[in-house]
Amino acid sequence: MFFLTPVLVAVVCILIVWIFKAADRSPEKKKGELQAWPWVDEDLKDSTDLHQAEEDADEWQEAEEHVEHVLFSHTRYPEKEMVKRSQDFYELLSKRRSVRFISDERVPMEVIDNVIKTAGTAPSGAHTEPWTFVVVKDPDMKHRIRGIIEEEEKINYMKRMGPRWVTDLKRLRTNWIKEYLDSAPVLILIFKQVHGFAANGKKKIHYYNEISVSIACGILLAALQNAGLVTVTTTPLNCGPRLRMLLGRPLREKLLMLLPVGYPSKEATVPDLRRKTLDQIMVTV
Repeated sequence: MFFLTPVLVAVVCILIVWIFKAADRSPEKKKGELQAWPWVDEDLKDSTDLHQAEEDADEWQEAEEHVEHVLFSHTRYPEKEMVKRSQDFYELLSKRRSVRFISDERVPMEVIDNVIKTAGTAPSGAHTEPWTFVVVKDPDMKHRIRGIIEEEEKINYMKRMGPRWVTDLKRLRTNWIKEYLDSAPVLILIFKQVHGFAANGKKKIHYYNEISVSIACGILLAALQNAGLVTVTTTPLNCGPRLRMLLGRPLREKLLMLLPVGYPSKEATVPDLRRKTLDQIMVTV
């Protein structure tokens, strides 16, 4: 009977290995794998590392302790005018749409200057203003940008984004071909600065840099609509490092958004979508 002992030991070992493998492929893990976000942009994961800032304190600039405060100048409107102004502004922005068919007609650069100045009025963490707006007009540079984006976007649609996201985009009739990157007279690439530099060369922490730049992007969209121009918000997935190098931007800047800007083409179409009503988006307590 003793000659069976090695066989039994081998069987027990096989059972143990099988049990551990089965546990490793548990429903919870499978569920987590299905819920993974393959489209997270690696270039946007990094931000200001506050722990590193504490460790390398000598390299970081402390904020100014004393800033002069002045009286705030405010214009108060009569209630009826407030209502009218707010309604007019809503009606203006309610006409804003994401337009992917953009004419190559030239736009006044003074308008582009003004809308970017307007975006630069956005609030930011500790007033660090962590944004860089790169305006591209050169046709060759626009075409090179398009080449990089379409190359990566094809991979995104085929592999990174996953079937659910690709399916959700079908009704919008969008794919990895981005003709508007050539046709739009202006491309605005918005970069977030994960940190800055003080006058003495020390690093300056940019708190909430991504939220701050996102607010600036929202204001920029409103300013473009107010000026009578159209755009489509694009977030070129996994294109950031290559576009940053192409445009000569420093490593501390990360691409957050790209806006092709211009007039709509004569044949421009948009999906017939409806926005949520007020009672669907507002809760009053």
